[in-house]
Amino acid sequence: MVKKVFKSVGLVARYDKKQAFELAKELAEYLRNKGLEVYIEDTIADKVDAPAKAVPLKKMKPDFVITIGGDGTILRTCLAVPDPAPPILAINMGVRGFLTEVEPKNACSAVDRTLKGEFKIEKCAKLAVSADGEAMPDALNDVVISAGEPSKILYTQICKDNEPILKCQADGLIVSTQTGSTGYSLSAGGPVLDPEVETFVLTPICSLTVFRSIVFSANSKVTIEAIRPKEVLVLIDGNYSKVVTSKKPTLTITRSKNVASLIRFKDDFYHRLRSRLLFKGT
Repeated sequence: MVKKVFKSVGLVARYDKKQAFELAKELAEYLRNKGLEVYIEDTIADKVDAPAKAVPLKKMKPDFVITIGGDGTILRTCLAVPDPAPPILAINMGVRGFLTEVEPKNACSAVDRTLKGEFKIEKCAKLAVSADGEAMPDALNDVVISAGEPSKILYTQICKDNEPILKCQADGLIVSTQTGSTGYSLSAGGPVLDPEVETFVLTPICSLTVFRSIVFSANSKVTIEAIRPKEVLVLIDGNYSKVVTSKKPTLTITRSKNVASLIRFKDDFYHRLRSRLLFKGT
């Protein structure tokens, strides 16, 4: 009998792939046979005929979570599950799956290693976000602020620790964690942040001013004040969005006290960077 580190598990799968539902069913049965209590996200429960209890993500509190999908599935899960968030074992059924850990063919063996405690936990920093003083969900990847309309310029004043540092005219701004630095921010010309460096980065989207990315200490408080327009769109991790309307919409971003925990079997950030993203084919 396998020695169990965990007693319960949650299953989350991408919505648009039949293979993800099939693997979720297989894993639900496999985990149940291992003696674990199995929960499944309620939005996919009707598509997965499995011995599991349907639970909304916002109420799911298992010992660990298995995601079946790509980075978007991980981000959606981290946005919704209550803090402190359980560790995530991510199985790749995405396009690149940069944050994922194992391929579907290795899912059951990865579960066995997890239950034996043969893994490491990668702690990923999050950003705490508020708009006009109202708290929003933490961001694992990034926060994007824009005018909400294509090609409409966003005029902003950017402050660090309450001190103005520059004004920017751009299509929008991206504030990314180390984790998110390999995503939208990178596509917009931002740097890759080594996960061991405690920083976050602000990157403009198609800036009209001479302005490149700025890397801030993790202890910084960054404030973005919209000079115009008076209505801005805030997007967190590509899943949560909110329109903020006021005389001077203001977004405040600091390091969150919460983190995301990813189950890893080896330290391979630069291997993933080479093989799945930045240097693929070299």
